[in-house]
Amino acid sequence: MFGYVRADFPYLFIKDDVLYKAMYCGVCKGIGETCGHCARMGLSYDVTFLSVLLHNILGIDVKIEKGHCLTHRIRKKPMAEVDELTRKLGAVNTELVYYKYTDDIQDGDRGRGKRLWFVSGHKKVLKKYPEINQIIAKNLAEQEKTEKSGTESVDRAADATATMLAELSDYLLEDKKTEHTRALFYALGKWIYLIDALDDYDKDKKKGAYNPFLLSYHSANKKELIKEHGQDVEFIFHTLFYSIRENASKIKFHFNRDLTDNVLLRGLPAMTKRIASGLSCKGYGKM
Repeated sequence: MFGYVRADFPYLFIKDDVLYKAMYCGVCKGIGETCGHCARMGLSYDVTFLSVLLHNILGIDVKIEKGHCLTHRIRKKPMAEVDELTRKLGAVNTELVYYKYTDDIQDGDRGRGKRLWFVSGHKKVLKKYPEINQIIAKNLAEQEKTEKSGTESVDRAADATATMLAELSDYLLEDKKTEHTRALFYALGKWIYLIDALDDYDKDKKKGAYNPFLLSYHSANKKELIKEHGQDVEFIFHTLFYSIRENASKIKFHFNRDLTDNVLLRGLPAMTKRIASGLSCKGYGKM
């Protein structure tokens, strides 16, 4: 479920591009402080955007400073300072990666060696932020249960991941949570699960792995799926875009919304179109 939440870079203002990259570095540093340097290898765009979104809703001013890091030793670059929210998001990022590789191992894929990089960080999250681990572990277990049941329902298939993101938002927003923030994060989590399923359609068919689109439509490959059932697939995603747009409009944002609107209203549809057309998210808009 990593790497799909991106900005629509051709329409991103320079100021927001600088902020987005600074937040990316901030989450990386937050992972290092919370879970150790090895866990920084799992840094994702998805959690970076959660940082942007949550800081704005909570009204936490992000302080930007120029500095060096392990990958930028010569030239300083703008980096967001680490605060408690960023540390918690570092824990979220580490747990998601840790359980991803755990799932890969259970599925017989190569993941044991990669998971070793995150074992120490996982143990630190258990000690520092047990609530985060509980939310993620509980919902991923429910996700596994749902997939093993072989449900053909796209909505039901995505519910556990969507609920996980909604519950994480409630935990992180605390008294700033509302029915609209929960609904927004639920829709975002649902989109992440379904865009991953659409992206993996051909791979899952070849491996015989669970995929709700495969069970619902039985197309020979993703190209045929879009050709034969493109309107149905488009309707599913447009329903999510509507929910995201409507709930975001009812949330109080404390700062400029240019970056969040770019990702939510332009970036998600652009990525959906990209995946449906057979392109990959890898390398797109790389920091």
